[in-house]
Amino acid sequence: MSNNIQPRVLSEIETAEYIGMSRSFLRQSRMEGNRENRTPAPPFIKIGRSVRYLVEDLDSWLDSFYKQSHLMENV
Repeated sequence: MSNNIQPRVLSEIETAEYIGMSRSFLRQSRMEGNRENRTPAPPFIKIGRSVRYLVEDLDSWLDSFYKQSHLMENV
């Protein structure tokens, strides 16, 4: 019997892979918070001393970025 349960929370390593960013980006953005001219940090939760990311929050965070259909539009 296979385990087809999708996790609701991801570790830092899993999150970095899921969003295509580095672990250092996640750490730095968590510690520095949202700064001007920087990509904002994805929301996270702390369970004890562990940092975790909710998949639903990561999906919303990714969806919040402007989607470009073509870089040379209106040139």
